Amino acid sequence: MNKLPRISGRECVKVLNKERFYFKRQEGSHIILRRDNPFAQVVVPDHKELDRGTLRAIIRQAGLTVEGFNKLI
Repeated sequence: MNKLPRISGRECVKVLNKERFYFKRQEGSHIILRRDNPFAQVVVPDHKELDRGTLRAIIRQAGLTVEGFNKLI
């Protein structure tokens, strides 16, 4: 299993933009991203550093693998 990178919420949003996710809205410190085809919606906290479990959940909800996510960085 590959290691998860230590990245911020904003860096995570930039990586997900490469996978056709776009900014839908922001509620407080939570950024909501959406992809239309295939449909997926993820919530990314706008924190300086994301916890490993939070990042793993975001990657899973986006339909990616850790290896695929690391290649996009």
